[in-house]
Amino acid sequence: MFTLFTQIGIYIIGLLIAWFLMWRLSSVRDRQLLFLAINYVFYATWGLWFLGVLIFSSLMNYALGNYLRRKPSVRRLWLGILLNVLVLSIFKYLPILGRGAQSQPLAVLGRFVLPIGISFWTFQALSYLFDLYREEDLDPSLLEFLVYMSFWPTVLSGPICRLPRMLAQFRKEWSPVWEDLASGTQRIGIGLLMMGLGQVLGAGIHPGEGVDSAFALPAERLGGLDVWIMILSYGFQLFFSFCGYSHLVIGAARLFGFELQENFNRPYLSLSISEFWTRWHMSLSFWIRDYMFFPLATMRSGAWWRNLCLVIAMFVFGLWHKGTVLFMVWGIYHGVLLVLHRQWQQLQGRTQAHLPGYVATTLSWAATFTGVSIGWIFFRAADAHQAATMLRTAFSPERFQRIALSPSFYAVTLILAMGYFLVMAASGLLNRWASEPAGSALARPLRLLALNRWVWILPLSAVLSLYLFLLLRPQVTAAKSMLYGLF
Repeated sequence: MFTLFTQIGIYIIGLLIAWFLMWRLSSVRDRQLLFLAINYVFYATWGLWFLGVLIFSSLMNYALGNYLRRKPSVRRLWLGILLNVLVLSIFKYLPILGRGAQSQPLAVLGRFVLPIGISFWTFQALSYLFDLYREEDLDPSLLEFLVYMSFWPTVLSGPICRLPRMLAQFRKEWSPVWEDLASGTQRIGIGLLMMGLGQVLGAGIHPGEGVDSAFALPAERLGGLDVWIMILSYGFQLFFSFCGYSHLVIGAARLFGFELQENFNRPYLSLSISEFWTRWHMSLSFWIRDYMFFPLATMRSGAWWRNLCLVIAMFVFGLWHKGTVLFMVWGIYHGVLLVLHRQWQQLQGRTQAHLPGYVATTLSWAATFTGVSIGWIFFRAADAHQAATMLRTAFSPERFQRIALSPSFYAVTLILAMGYFLVMAASGLLNRWASEPAGSALARPLRLLALNRWVWILPLSAVLSLYLFLLLRPQVTAAKSMLYGLF
């Protein structure tokens, strides 16, 4: 069985071969054909019949797009929505009903396997239909649409692309540019390092001392501090894994001259829950905002309706991840937090009560980070019983006298969490150096260091990634390779 790093090594070799082949082609159409072949070969390595589902969805949505373009109407749009939801439900939601069912039809559904990335490329298809309904000027050829739906950097776990942004990039002339190579390699190096850190948090530096093992323990054994360190560790595991993956694919696409939408923007520095959702999984949160919340919110007037639309949108956000009660609760929980934040803003506006700047900033950050962290219980717990028990334990003072998890789990989690915030502070300092004019003799080398940080960040990331792989290999391979691949 391949480890994560072995898979990445194979894909990097394939990436280099594809890059040199792409460089040698002068025709845009030839490059599109080569890209489509690369997309399908890459996706087929995860399951040949998965590729059949992807091709079927691509052809179906291209036909639906032509049908909608001829006469944009609500009825034709709803036909496209329902067909896409049907395909998604067959593989993602209906099997949940079939697991453990007694009747034969439902039991058959329970054996369906989820094609990897289906949620991502289904939402890409829906965005295309929504844009056509809005009468945007989109005229992709069948080849271009097939490339869009199967684009290999994003087909597994996003970022969710939109055709208006990608179509012009598919059609442009391309030759290697130094800026693309520098930015792409830097992003790949950072992505590999972050994914390695996510693996360490998931599996631990010793067997049975990571997030996965902690959540496998009976919830009744956990103490209050255990629950808080678990959700802190899981929050960073998910962030390092998914943000690292996003860096990796954005960097890989940049090597070929493609600029993808950013997916993360320092979300754990957010000062409100609203700000958090403009920084976390941005391609999905903006999709929900543009294609669900805004259309719903404009249907009626009144603050109560906008608040209800927020909860509905976040409910769909949770349902998109998985059709289970806990994910629905997670979505509703964040919807309620967004509504409460709006109410707080309105109260502040009416009372004109404001705390000193540094106090308000600290409290806002702490409240946001705590609220998001509590939500990870619903996101990660195996079932409702585990989630309810963990919540009770987290807020029961008498349970703080018990500690069930190992000291190394606490140490690794706290070191990596504090290390993240220190790196963010250092990054801000580098950005300030890069923007300042080079005046003194000391300022010039600092500015040069900040402007050309890819020169030293890439080797540093590569060395640290290799260190994590070689030193922690037996434990790291036990962790999930990419958490969002499950969705």
